[in-house]
Amino acid sequence: MSGEQGGLSRRGFAQRIGQVAAASTLASLNAPAVHGAEGNTIRLALIGAGGRGTGAVVDALATKNGPIKLVAMADIFEDKLNRSYTSLKNRVGADVEVKDEHKFLGFDGYQKAMDLLKPGDVAILATPPAFRWVHFEYAIKKGINVFMEKPVTVDGPTTKRMFELAEQSVRKNLKVGVGLMCRHCDARNELKRRIKDGQIGDIITMRAYRMHGPGGSAFTKPRVPNGVTAQITGGPTPPMSEVMFQLRRFHGFIWASGGMFSDFYIHNIDECCMMKDAWPVKAQAVGGRHYREDFVDQNFDVYSVEYTFADGTKLFLDGRSMTGAWSEFASYAHGTKGLAVISAKDHTPARSKIYNGHNPDPANLAWAYPEQERNPYRIEWINLIDAIRNDKPYNEVRRGAEASLVTSMGRMAAHTGRVITYEEALNSTHELAPDVATLTENGAAPVMPGPDGKYPMPYPGLVTDREYGVPPAVPTATAASAQQE
Repeated sequence: MSGEQGGLSRRGFAQRIGQVAAASTLASLNAPAVHGAEGNTIRLALIGAGGRGTGAVVDALATKNGPIKLVAMADIFEDKLNRSYTSLKNRVGADVEVKDEHKFLGFDGYQKAMDLLKPGDVAILATPPAFRWVHFEYAIKKGINVFMEKPVTVDGPTTKRMFELAEQSVRKNLKVGVGLMCRHCDARNELKRRIKDGQIGDIITMRAYRMHGPGGSAFTKPRVPNGVTAQITGGPTPPMSEVMFQLRRFHGFIWASGGMFSDFYIHNIDECCMMKDAWPVKAQAVGGRHYREDFVDQNFDVYSVEYTFADGTKLFLDGRSMTGAWSEFASYAHGTKGLAVISAKDHTPARSKIYNGHNPDPANLAWAYPEQERNPYRIEWINLIDAIRNDKPYNEVRRGAEASLVTSMGRMAAHTGRVITYEEALNSTHELAPDVATLTENGAAPVMPGPDGKYPMPYPGLVTDREYGVPPAVPTATAASAQQE
């Protein structure tokens, strides 16, 4: 499938959104029914058996509006597949009906797993996001509903591709959920309603923080070709090929996941855009790696981004991954009349609040969502399954792709040292993994280490036409002074 979809203006985006909405209405009238498989049992196939994929199955099986069964699993790592299966059998055993011959290994396992499904069933796409468009395209071909984890894209070319696939899925009346569960949170939606009612005035500034120690597979030690690689997070890496190593440590490689920036920060960015009810039009950012040590991944350990919306409103995002430093995991919106706490700590519970003025002093508290919050990870599945069983229009792909692109826009600004606009991010020609659809275990990886075992890194201000590469030359202090003069 070609990645050349052509450029679209922001006005064109609005027109396209209207076309998608119209297509959704027509689809509900003309498209084949895909609202529950034969016998009323919705069957699931899990593609990508890591932590979030396993958690998504648990959340899906927890819905109570009809029978749901897990019937197939696929992954490229046998130990992950087996660990996920064992965990699921222990937690929700009665609804896990995966025969040994329906546990598929390899890069084509997603096809074999989805081939067991029928229209009305659901494929859970939870691999590293580089593969999202490939797997979604196959699901559309099969006429299968989808739940896909975030992010859904990691660069401009794949975002354009996902926009087109979104339209195809709407035309086929497929129900598609995207794992941006903050959009389904009761507390956040009530806060959004109150903000729209003017309870904090006009939003002028938003702040988002995700600052904690190293997590996931973001910080990666060099691969030991024929031995075990010790890692500080994610467990040691056994001997494996270069491609498999990068996918095992996918948070460390921008092509696979968008790096820790896209995978970790997208929720905070998205929940702020949810309150603003808009996407930012540009971003400028700084970032760097203070503690490089012998890590070879492509991440910075600090990021600071200033997003700007069309009306001039700012969103400031601070991300940090350092042991021993101050930790905060929260988002805020400042209005002309008061302060809104969008989320106070982690993703759930949100603990959303409104304060009079801008100091979060208990004496200034104007409103707080009740302490008992429903789990948004469960709510998004309740909503998806309800849409499938009752044939309601339900397709979150375009919004998920836009959130992913806006996240990539901030990452690109930090990695290039430039101001990056929404249009520039979308129309970037740097596709991070153009051959991902034909990737094989022992083939060439999208990025390769140099003789020193290190991978191409971002060089802000030096490599500016893409997010990483070999700089033409590192300026000396004298040259840098001359440039400033």
